[in-house]
Amino acid sequence: MKFQALFAAAALAAAVSVPVSASASDQGAVLEGAATTIANLQHDPAFSTAQKMLRRARAVLIIPSLVKGGFFVGGEGGDGVLMMRHGKHWSAPAFYTMGSASFGLQIGLEKAQVVLLIMSDRALKAVERDEFKIGAGAGITAVTLSAAAEGATSGNLSGDIVTWSSASGAYGGLTINGSVLKPRSGWNEEFYGKPVTVMQILNNKVTNAEATPVRRDLAAAM
Repeated sequence: MKFQALFAAAALAAAVSVPVSASASDQGAVLEGAATTIANLQHDPAFSTAQKMLRRARAVLIIPSLVKGGFFVGGEGGDGVLMMRHGKHWSAPAFYTMGSASFGLQIGLEKAQVVLLIMSDRALKAVERDEFKIGAGAGITAVTLSAAAEGATSGNLSGDIVTWSSASGAYGGLTINGSVLKPRSGWNEEFYGKPVTVMQILNNKVTNAEATPVRRDLAAAM
C-alpha cells in the first residue's frame, strides 16, 4: 500500500506540475485546441442540453487534451482555459492545469476533450483558488453529461459542475472526481505581459487579441 501510495503521489504531482517557463506557442496551442473542442461539442448528441446550460453557466473550463495512461498506476493531466460568462459574452481566458492520479489495471492511453460547465457561484469561487480538488469542496457536486445523453435535460443534471467529455482509447469512461485544478500563473503572466490574478483576468482587467477567436466561438455556441 505504501508503494502504491508513493506512485499515486508521483503521478498526481506530475499531472499538476507547472513548468518554470513556457513559450507563447504553448498558450496559442491551448487556445486553438479550446476552439476545436467548442466546435466538436456542437456536433455531439448531448449538445442541445449543454447549450442550454452554457447560457446560464457562471464559467466554463475547457481542457482540449486530457491525457490518461499508465500500467497499474495511471495519471491524467492537461492544460486548458477558464472563462467567465458576462451576459452573452465571455471573459478573457485564464490558463489552468488539471491533473489526477488513479489505480487499477490500466493499460493503454486515453485522450479526451473535456468541458467543465461551472454552474454555481460557490463552484466558481472554489475553482478560483490556488488549488481546488473536485469532490473535496464542501457541498460542491460534480456530474457528467455523457456523449450518449440525448434524453438528458438540464433539469435532471443538477450539479455545481457539469462535465462534458469526448474520449477515445482504452478507457471506457472518464471521471473528474478527485482531479485537481490549478491556475498556471506563469502562463498567465507571459500571455498578458505582467503578473495578473485569475479574478483580474475573468473580470477583463487585461486582454490579449490572441484570445478573441475562442471567446467569439464560445459566445456563438450559446
